[in-house]
Amino acid sequence: MAFQRILFTGVGGQGTLLASRLLGEAVMEEGLPVRVSEVHGMAQRGGVVESTVILGGLEGPIISNGEADILVSFEPLETLRALPKCHEDSWIISNIIPIQTLTVRLGQAEYPDPDRWIDFIKQHFKNTVAFDAESLAKEAGITRAVNIVLLGALAGCGTVPASPERLKRAIKKRIKPEFVEANLKAFELGLAQVSR
Repeated sequence: MAFQRILFTGVGGQGTLLASRLLGEAVMEEGLPVRVSEVHGMAQRGGVVESTVILGGLEGPIISNGEADILVSFEPLETLRALPKCHEDSWIISNIIPIQTLTVRLGQAEYPDPDRWIDFIKQHFKNTVAFDAESLAKEAGITRAVNIVLLGALAGCGTVPASPERLKRAIKKRIKPEFVEANLKAFELGLAQVSR
């Protein structure tokens, strides 16, 4: 199997780390070498949280500029910040609903227009999937499942060596039983966004 570098990014509380762990477990069940690493940043204060999933036996957990084969972003501004890590053939999977930072809420800064930046990304990265993952999580009955919606979208792209069935098994194993059904629905809604 060829090497593959996947970067998950979001802000604290979005479930970035859980999504990367679920993918890592599903890939391990396929019998493939995988490394999962995480950078918490200022997660408790709504700061950036990044995690990486490295497939194919690479030793280092770091993704340098131009090396990410897939970017899964839970927030549009974080998508923009992570773009230097990508290359022209990277897959970009992004939620389009912003999370307002404290400085924006206090009127000390202005949030960039998400529509404008998503258009920019689509012009420069042919493999871009950007949609309202928050609404799909609400439709599934669990507003905090944006991470699982995006994991479903990742599975739908067919770019990772973990089947949707394996990912669903990882969800059943790691999610609290009372939330499994809603999370599986969130996964299916994300999967339907890009299934081929």
